Amino acid sequence: MASGKSDLKDILGEIRWPLLLTRWGMVAERLVRAFWPLWSILIVGLALLMLGVQDTVAVEWVWGIGAVLGLGALWALVRGARQFRWPTRDGALLRLDGTLRGNPIQATMDRQAIGAGDAASLAVWKAHQERMRARLREARAVEPDLRVSRADPFALRYAALLMLSVAILFGSLMRVQSVTGMGAGGPDLTQGPSWEGWMAPPGYTRMPSIYLNDIIAGSLEVPEGAQITLRMYGEVGALVVDETVSGRPLPEEAAQATAQDFEVVRSGQLAIDGPGGRVWDIAMIPDIAPTVVREGEIEVSYEGEAQIPFAASDDHGIEAGTAVFTLSLEDVDRRYGRRMAPEARPALEVPLPMPISGSRAEFTQSLVENFSLHPWANLPVRLELSVSDARGQKGLSEPQVLTLPGRRFFDPVAAALIEQRQALLWNRDNARDISMILRAVSNKPGSLFRKEVLYLRLRTLLQRIEVSARYGLSDEAQAEIAQAMWDLALELEEGDLDDARERLKRAQERLAEAMKNGASDQEIAELMQELREATQDYMRQLAQEQRRQAEQNPDMAQQDPQNMIEMSQDDIQRMMDRIQELMEEGRMDEAMEAMRQLQEMLENMQITEGQGQGGQSPGEQAMEGLSETLRDQQELSDEAFRDLQEQFNRGEGQEGQQQGQQEGQQGQQQPGQQQGEGQGQQQPGQQQGQGQEQGQGQNGQSLEQSLADRQRALRDELNRQRRNLPGQGTEGGESAAEALGRAEGAMDGAEEALRDGDLAEAIDQQSEAMEALREGLRNLGEALAQQQQQNQGQQGFAEGGQPQEQRDPLGRDPGNSGQVGSDEGLLQGEDVYRRAQELLDELRQRSGDAERPRAELDYLERLLDRF
Repeated sequence: MASGKSDLKDILGEIRWPLLLTRWGMVAERLVRAFWPLWSILIVGLALLMLGVQDTVAVEWVWGIGAVLGLGALWALVRGARQFRWPTRDGALLRLDGTLRGNPIQATMDRQAIGAGDAASLAVWKAHQERMRARLREARAVEPDLRVSRADPFALRYAALLMLSVAILFGSLMRVQSVTGMGAGGPDLTQGPSWEGWMAPPGYTRMPSIYLNDIIAGSLEVPEGAQITLRMYGEVGALVVDETVSGRPLPEEAAQATAQDFEVVRSGQLAIDGPGGRVWDIAMIPDIAPTVVREGEIEVSYEGEAQIPFAASDDHGIEAGTAVFTLSLEDVDRRYGRRMAPEARPALEVPLPMPISGSRAEFTQSLVENFSLHPWANLPVRLELSVSDARGQKGLSEPQVLTLPGRRFFDPVAAALIEQRQALLWNRDNARDISMILRAVSNKPGSLFRKEVLYLRLRTLLQRIEVSARYGLSDEAQAEIAQAMWDLALELEEGDLDDARERLKRAQERLAEAMKNGASDQEIAELMQELREATQDYMRQLAQEQRRQAEQNPDMAQQDPQNMIEMSQDDIQRMMDRIQELMEEGRMDEAMEAMRQLQEMLENMQITEGQGQGGQSPGEQAMEGLSETLRDQQELSDEAFRDLQEQFNRGEGQEGQQQGQQEGQQGQQQPGQQQGEGQGQQQPGQQQGQGQEQGQGQNGQSLEQSLADRQRALRDELNRQRRNLPGQGTEGGESAAEALGRAEGAMDGAEEALRDGDLAEAIDQQSEAMEALREGLRNLGEALAQQQQQNQGQQGFAEGGQPQEQRDPLGRDPGNSGQVGSDEGLLQGEDVYRRAQELLDELRQRSGDAERPRAELDYLERLLDRF
């Protein structure tokens, strides 16, 4: 018997702590399940006191609710005491034994029933006991089950916890003590003096409001501009406010007011004198004024777009900013057209860009603006940056004198026009000198003008300046003439974009001129980009021309491919990159030689069609049709200019007629004139009715009416082409359609002006129509070029070499083996997930770049929403 007790003691000693913890867990289970109503009732009572219900209702209600809650708590206590049973050791042993393998506790307490005298049986029994004792070491305390869902099927305990959460958020423990003041004279005491107060910081500080009743007397840090609200209850005069933080005069009547609101503008003291009053030492946190400085170099693109970097900071964030440019007259070169005083002009104010996302407490941004059209472009100006915060404080930068960035012109005639345009905007009294200078420039046009129409536009513009100078220039006339001079200068600088070969040659000439004049790296990069675009247009036009020649002469298509040199777009791109690299290194001679070699290769190259290309695609047909429409519009505009010139010459005196004849003879030698265009009555090959002195067209119709009819027919043809435009629904196609819509509207205006006999207005409208047509061609060409690079069998070249060697971003072959939208050829293994993550990270990075175009950001957001 003693041996059995000794064994039991040893067994319990091995599982002493797991057994004790399991037993206490059982005690916690039974306490929770027996007394959960008591906890819930106590929590409800505490929540009501923290919310201050006792201060808002009559004292009778307070006593009534207190009695109900007290009786409920007593019932819950009695119920819990009756249900609670202290767990026994045997029960804890059974629970602990149930969590072990083979119930080792019960097994070690068993006794051998039979075979005690058999040695073999006894050995087996001892081995079994030792194994069970070894398992006792694995004993761990059993976790208690504190769930009371069976005892509380309606989840009333959660309602009590919800009330306590609301009380913690919107109530205060300080309100609990107010219930102790309720006694026999309850109503009289509830009307005694009390107060409430709040401190609300300005919204831009993003700081929380403070309930002053929860803040004991002492020091308190408050941001500048914080609003303090005080409300006193009870007898008037029982509580008096004494404060020195608002800077306002506080007479006795104002100090006893029951409602007071004031703003913190300095450090000081806030006191509420009277029963339950307090005193706080207010330490005001000052709102520091913002700062802004201009830093870094100003970058100017070829088109004249300037990037002016600046840095701004504020303790709570910048709200807005402005860049103010004023003319620095003392730094202006006052020679030539600027000898006289300038006309008074307001300062140029441009809003500064603010970060769209992120903190505005400290940031660096760039003001991106094109000031090329402003009268002060390329003149010394004084720049002053100004920023303001939410409180209205302003920060100013140190004024700096700099040259207002603007576009540079490399064509000599265009540069002269821009110079005289600036002189006209400087002071309109320069108009007479401007006309003399422009007459000198255009006296012997020679090779200065590639098209006769450009020379005629200059002569028309010159006539408008002289007439305006004679009768005085109004503000509207000054602005119109300045805009016309700018448009003509751009036409001279940009060249004929319709002719790809001319554009390519012009791009090379402008690049060479820029190198000679010491252009910046940014301007060279812009000109190189223009050269790349001109090369692509040239190769596309060359492919169309060779296709037409092959259709007319099939023998041309049977060429020996062994004698042909294959070049990919990557090869041409590498050559252009090499040219740009040589220019950036200052090796201009080598760069010019590389450009000459590239020009020879482009002039001698032939474009071959890929297999399976049986004819023109819809995009190529649309491009060719629009190019033909542009040529017809150019011819129509040329005829309108000639008619205007004839009217101008007839209106001048004998001297003007002689000068017009000399200019007409010189104009016949202008380069770029299309064969068959009439220049006078002796022009061979002239169409019937184009050179009649009486200005009549065919069948006795006036020339203006004939031109109007042709303009209407051209507009109808453009309308038909616009309805059948390919690429609808894409970004490039929509841009092209919008540009062609503007061209159609300008054609309507030109037709109306022709019928009214206003040739000058008609020419302006036709110029707008041609510019819109060129823009539409560019947009459509870029969209088609992008589409061709993604398709198989590209004409003439394919980016990256052979199409079969290319892969899309997901690793698929765009050749015959992998089709778009299929999983054939996809990357396998972990690499595909890595590549997909890289693409997703790149999309997120680009979508966070606020400087990207709005259309691109919308497209990136759609991609991120989809994937």
